[in-house]
Amino acid sequence: MSTIIEMPQLRYGNGDLSPIISEETLKFHFGKHLQTYVNNLNNLIVGTEFENASLEEIAAKAQGGIGNNAGQVLNHNLYFEQFAPSPSKKEPSGALAAAIVKSFGSFDEMKSKMNAAASSLFGSGWAWLCADANGALSILQMTNADNPLRHNLKPILTFDVWEHAYYLDYQNRRADYIAALWNIIDWNIVESRF
Repeated sequence: MSTIIEMPQLRYGNGDLSPIISEETLKFHFGKHLQTYVNNLNNLIVGTEFENASLEEIAAKAQGGIGNNAGQVLNHNLYFEQFAPSPSKKEPSGALAAAIVKSFGSFDEMKSKMNAAASSLFGSGWAWLCADANGALSILQMTNADNPLRHNLKPILTFDVWEHAYYLDYQNRRADYIAALWNIIDWNIVESRF
C-alpha cells in the first residue's frame, strides 16, 4: 500500500483571513490549486521509489514532475499552516527570537530582508526564512517548486509570491500583499518549526 499525501487541515475557515487573504483567494489557492498538486503527486508516486516515502523525503529528493508537485505541496502546506486570523503575538519569542537577533540584528531587520526577498523575486516562487543544522538563519529566494529541504535547510517561514497567491486581492501590488501577511503569522507555529 502506497503513501497517500493528504491535504492539510486548516485551523481557520475560508473567510477567516479576510481581508488579508480573501475567502475567494483561499477557495481557489487552497481548495483548488493545492488540491491539484496533492492529486497529481498521489498519481505520480505510484510504482516509483517514492511510493512509500513521506512528503518531506519526496520534496527533498525527487526530480521532474514528482519533485515539482511534492515541492509545491510541501511549500503550500507550510504557507497555509503558518496563518491565524488573530495571532496571539505580533513577533516571535524564545529561541527563534534569539536566533533572529543573532542572524539579522533585530526582528525589524529580518522583516525588512524578508520583504525585500519576497518583493524582488522575479517571476514565480517563494521567499524563505530557513535554519541550517546549527540553527543559523538565512533568507533565501527560491523559484517555482524549490524548497529548503533540497538544500539541507529547515523551512521556518515562507511567503508565496506566485501571482495566484495574491492577484485576486492585490492585483500587481505584491509589496502590499507581503506587508499584510505579517498580520496573520501564527508565531507559535513558526517557532515550533525552529
